[in-house]
Amino acid sequence: MSENQPDHVRLFIPGPVEVRKEILEAQSQWMIGHRSTDFADLYARMQGKLQQTFYTQNPVYIYTSSGSGIWESASRCTVREGAKILHLTCGAFSERWADVSRTNGKDVDVIAVEWGQAVKPEQLEDALKHGQYDAVACVMNETSTGVRNPVEDYARIMENYPDTLFLVDVVSIYCGAKVDVDAWGIDVCLTSTQKAFALPPGMAFGAVSPAVLERAKEVKNRGYYFDVLEIDKHHRKNNTPATPPVSLMFAADKQLDDILAEGLDARFARTAHMAEMTRDWAARAGFEMYSEDGYHSPTVSNVANNRGIDIAALNKFLRSRGMAISNGYGKLKGQALRIAHMGDTQPADLEELFAAMDEYLQQQG
Repeated sequence: MSENQPDHVRLFIPGPVEVRKEILEAQSQWMIGHRSTDFADLYARMQGKLQQTFYTQNPVYIYTSSGSGIWESASRCTVREGAKILHLTCGAFSERWADVSRTNGKDVDVIAVEWGQAVKPEQLEDALKHGQYDAVACVMNETSTGVRNPVEDYARIMENYPDTLFLVDVVSIYCGAKVDVDAWGIDVCLTSTQKAFALPPGMAFGAVSPAVLERAKEVKNRGYYFDVLEIDKHHRKNNTPATPPVSLMFAADKQLDDILAEGLDARFARTAHMAEMTRDWAARAGFEMYSEDGYHSPTVSNVANNRGIDIAALNKFLRSRGMAISNGYGKLKGQALRIAHMGDTQPADLEELFAAMDEYLQQQG
């Protein structure tokens, strides 16, 4: 590679995130059969660690898919014929999950707020008072807008509706902030590996409560690949119904060890500190936050492009320095820039990024 073309571009995008070399190398272990005792040992070894990171006693299933696969599983397996699901939407990914429910033939009601805003607990409370639902589905950390929804406040409301299952997408916040599955009464808590967990994409985790398994028995058409009853049957034997991503599991096993060695609280504090660094930089550079005050994500900052800079040109400059951030998502392209501060990124990495961004802005006057 030429001097001006780095052979590695560090990713400050909200997924796939930067992956450490040690984690990439962990995937290169010799292959094992997924019906072997070696694989069962690997699966069992991961299980206890996964439960620690989700703060749960529930089983944590391993899926060969992105988090979108568990969207489909959760929607299909928890909503009975003739019943409804309530989706809380505030951005592209929460809206997409509602679309997944519709595509799977579910009757969907929606509480929708403007992008950049959080869904407030009183909106959920009002909806539950006036409607009956088999499930409520929400995204804790809306990656498209940088909004962190108050899931713990939703949880207190959900306690009054024990027959309504609580489905939560934590894709871009799991292992970046505490997700207390048991304390919050989450019935399906889903994530994928390419965000704050800092693995390559291709695998997802879902913590699933006993109430989901009981409900699924009442659902006729649960599908094939994501049927939680079939998944649970194999899980009890430390296995999966279909071929699992064995190499990613080797890497995940190491990453879980490293995360727990760092300490969950320490990891969350580092991530929160980097979020503050990013918001401070944005203010110094003359930008505003796109996300609502009081609801900023700890793992990805969505910075409004109120200065009207050319984000594509900024990224071209950053790539020449071996870095990359993300443009605004969907309808926010050009109107916002997203900076991820999750996974194994360190404060020193962000300082380098901000120095390069300041250099570009100074060149532009």
